[in-house]
Amino acid sequence: MSWNEPGGGNRGRDPWGGKDQGPPDLDEALKKLQGQLNGLFGGGKGGSGGGGFSGAMLGSALVVIAAIWGLYGFSQIDEQERAVVLRLGVYHDIAQPGLVWYPPLIDQLTKVNISRVRSESFRETMLTQDENIVDVSMSVQYIIDDPKSFVLEVRDPERSLQHAAQSALRHVVGESTMDLVLTEGRAEIALNVRDRLQQYLLSYTTGISVQKVNIDDAKPPSQVQEAFDDVIKAREDEERVKNEAESYANGIVPEARGRAQRIKEEAEAYRQQVIAKATGEAQRFDQLLTEYAKAPEVTRERLYIDALQSVLANTNKVMVDVEGGNNVMYLPLDKLAPRGGMTNQGSAAIRGLSPQQLREVTDAVTDQLRRDLSTTNRRGGR
Repeated sequence: MSWNEPGGGNRGRDPWGGKDQGPPDLDEALKKLQGQLNGLFGGGKGGSGGGGFSGAMLGSALVVIAAIWGLYGFSQIDEQERAVVLRLGVYHDIAQPGLVWYPPLIDQLTKVNISRVRSESFRETMLTQDENIVDVSMSVQYIIDDPKSFVLEVRDPERSLQHAAQSALRHVVGESTMDLVLTEGRAEIALNVRDRLQQYLLSYTTGISVQKVNIDDAKPPSQVQEAFDDVIKAREDEERVKNEAESYANGIVPEARGRAQRIKEEAEAYRQQVIAKATGEAQRFDQLLTEYAKAPEVTRERLYIDALQSVLANTNKVMVDVEGGNNVMYLPLDKLAPRGGMTNQGSAAIRGLSPQQLREVTDAVTDQLRRDLSTTNRRGGR
């Protein structure tokens, strides 16, 4: 039953605790409010005088309130900031750096730093194209290039950035092999993730511009880490052996080429020497032929003597044909000196004789042998 319903137990009773009374008089209520204001500002109890004084004070209060309201409308926007202005909840414009004024309670300013580089980090476990699992740590650096979209278009743009980054990373890694993710493919993966992430953010109209994406770490799960460490070590050993082989090849090939070049030059020099010698022998033969035509006997004897000299000069044995003997004797000149009681110095001196001196010694020995043989023959005749 309502409070004003007739016949009720609480008929005519005010729900706020008042007693039975009719509706209040509006003029009386205004007079009471005016009297309270007069007492508050120190006005008298007179009707007309008190009312005028209270009106002036009320106007002053409104002026003060307006001044305070106006002062609260000033705002300083830094050089690296932009402010999104909403007027009665609707987008109005973008405030530029400097001292600006917008009416409080009507306009709302949201400042956005457009030059500060923000960073977000992610760590995800995902499948690769060859159905292997990898743990990838990634960091994204970004700035806000469209304050209006950042503030108004998306409810939580940074959370949208996180979701988009995870999606882009999974997409790119899912199209790559594990070896590429773990080794030399990180830079390429980071570029592909950045391009795809920027496309996502543009389609979401987040107002975010991705500056750089870094793949901080990529490794297999801890359960198989040792096996992958062995694989990586084997690859490093392969690279080391290849480098050592290339270093050895770089050292041995020039050396072999140098030896080959030296052999070619020696062969060329030998060829030139043989040709020159043959040419000289041919010219010498032509000259001998000319001399032989002039004096055959003398030339033949001279050639014979020169031939014997060249042969005997290189041997330590001399053949002796003794007249009246039955055998051809030979003289071991290298052993004559020790048998004759000469010292090693004497033997060395004999070995060092010139061809002329050696011929004289040989002639002397031959003459002595002939004399001894003649003496022996005379004694046998007696």
